[in-house]
Amino acid sequence: MTGRHGIDRRSILTSAALGGATIVGASALGGLDADAAFAAPMPSLDPAVSRSSFIDGRVSQIKGSTLDVVESDGTHRLVQLTNATSVWKLETVTAEAIETGDGLYARGVEMPDGSVAADAVWVNIVNLYVTVRGIERSRLHLSHGRNALVGHIVAKRTTASFRGGALTSNLSQLKIGHHAQVLGAWRPADDSVDIARISVGH
Repeated sequence: MTGRHGIDRRSILTSAALGGATIVGASALGGLDADAAFAAPMPSLDPAVSRSSFIDGRVSQIKGSTLDVVESDGTHRLVQLTNATSVWKLETVTAEAIETGDGLYARGVEMPDGSVAADAVWVNIVNLYVTVRGIERSRLHLSHGRNALVGHIVAKRTTASFRGGALTSNLSQLKIGHHAQVLGAWRPADDSVDIARISVGH
């Protein structure tokens, strides 16, 4: 999904496309934080179930527990949320956090009617390589390619890793000019990003 400033969300969560044919919550596969979402491909938990599906698109309508998702080619797909569906939107959330206009990746089982019963949904997730251009108390000014980008520092949620070290909520080592990787959640309203994790020198 490409926003006004050119954030390319496509092919970001490729590992989620590979596996997980049974309807189980993604948290059962080891968590649903930013690291788990970008983890190595997860094997199917039930080899007898071979038909799994993966949807990448934008939520155009929400009816109860069904999401109408428009994929990049204009195709409409229905995603069914179940009581086992795990939902990530900067953190593990409930289905009520999904809004019209959100971008999402959904992984699940294709139903006979063509809909997908989702075991995991990642909402507005982004994985970006950026340069730090400015630092404020509650936000970072970043460049992604030739585009300017605002990254929001979320209290009790944003963490950083420096040179492969442990995650910390202390961002004091972050400097202007640092090249970094940002995992986070895109804000469709203004094309900014809530930062889950920023890694420098990894």
